[in-house]
Amino acid sequence: MYLSQRIYRHCCVINFYISGNFSSNLDHFNNSCNIELMNRDQATVIFDSLSSGIRLDAWRLLVKAGKTGLVAGEMAKQMDVAPNSLSFHLKAMLHAGLVSVEQQGRFQRYRANIPVMMELIGYLTEECCGDDTSEQCHPSHLKTDADHCCEK
Repeated sequence: MYLSQRIYRHCCVINFYISGNFSSNLDHFNNSCNIELMNRDQATVIFDSLSSGIRLDAWRLLVKAGKTGLVAGEMAKQMDVAPNSLSFHLKAMLHAGLVSVEQQGRFQRYRANIPVMMELIGYLTEECCGDDTSEQCHPSHLKTDADHCCEK
């Protein structure tokens, strides 16, 4: 299993646990956490969706908010950005899969999609140091502790 697959699977378990959907039924877990390896096109879309300071700030704010996420209006206030401008940026991030959105009455609550970012990091570092497994930067030596990114 590639490092990126392990990262994704690890965050998937964390997300199941946090969301309260965790099941000891392995078949249910495997069907819900399909592992798809990131490719160059997906990575390009993600990088494009983060190609502005506002989007980077929004991403970091959502990561900080954890599983509760934030309503778009709250984000706009905290970031001192016009709500319609922020909506434009959040839509690009949603299209890339970096955030999820849930309608709550009149409001939309956004959450960071940590597993997608972890998959991107796995994709970028997957072939680090090539075939030389003695190097410290080789993926087999990387410690991937994604627990901290999903706690709150």
